[in-house]
Amino acid sequence: MKRIFSGVKPTGHLTLGNYLGAVRRWADVDQHRADALFCIVDLHALTVDHDPGRVRRLSRQAATLLLASGLDPRLCTVFVQSHVDEHARLSYLLECVATDGEMRRMIQYKEKAARERERGGSVRLSLLTYPVLMAADILAYGTDEVPVGDDQTQHVELTRDLAVRFNQRYGHTFAVPRATHPEVAARVMNLQEPTSKMGKSDDAGPGVVYLLDEPDVMRKKIMRAVTDSGQDVVHDREGRPGISNLLEILAACEGTDPETLSGAYQSYGALKKDTAEAVVELLRPLRERHKELCADPSYVEGVLRDGAAKAREMARPRVDSAYRAIGLLAAG
Repeated sequence: MKRIFSGVKPTGHLTLGNYLGAVRRWADVDQHRADALFCIVDLHALTVDHDPGRVRRLSRQAATLLLASGLDPRLCTVFVQSHVDEHARLSYLLECVATDGEMRRMIQYKEKAARERERGGSVRLSLLTYPVLMAADILAYGTDEVPVGDDQTQHVELTRDLAVRFNQRYGHTFAVPRATHPEVAARVMNLQEPTSKMGKSDDAGPGVVYLLDEPDVMRKKIMRAVTDSGQDVVHDREGRPGISNLLEILAACEGTDPETLSGAYQSYGALKKDTAEAVVELLRPLRERHKELCADPSYVEGVLRDGAAKAREMARPRVDSAYRAIGLLAAG
């Protein structure tokens, strides 16, 4: 059975983009077809200024939402990254294989570092090196596939490069993983800025549908979504990004094709209304299950505790092998 690994970073409340782009597929497809691990990558949340209490709250909330989305601990492993020491252990070894140039070419680092320089500041060193930690997350488990959004493909390519380089220098230790992408709505865009991704760390609340928004709030945000000049409902991501985003969201909710949907609408208003109702109905079971899980916090704690123990058991032999391979003396 193939092994897959993916994670979610607790830097903000999970969004419709997170759900349609990743989490729904994890629950509906990935946990049934593979030995799957899904991780709250809380160490990655420390690469920027953060409130410690908020990181803890968002980590618990993310875990609860993953379970509410349908992840079943009997079928997959759900755990918190910092609960498994092997992630940090392996990360340092991979830093000894990666190069400074590779890190500085990472798109997210370049963009965030440039913004900080414009403000007269600088980013944390961990932001530069976190792609190596992400590689450690993946390689520690002998991962075959990494389901990611388009914006994370570069990091999976780096992971592949580091695995190959380590294997060539020190002997075969790691499987070389590949990225996989969902067919529809791999990248849901901000409703107010449809050329930018709907990110959970965004401050622009009106453009972001959060999974825990009340239904009326979801409807209002979608009905106020930015559209494009002209009246034709056409799927054209370059020329009509606002309408294309709505079509792709609706298509993802209904399991159909945005090109086909575009021919069924004569007005933006009708498309917005149908999209809003589709989103509300899609997320209704998730929100109801989330409420049930919040009433039983010991269940979530138990899932995370058991998941960490299982993940640790899977990762430790491979990481220990990497330590021996690279030349470190075995502990007595």
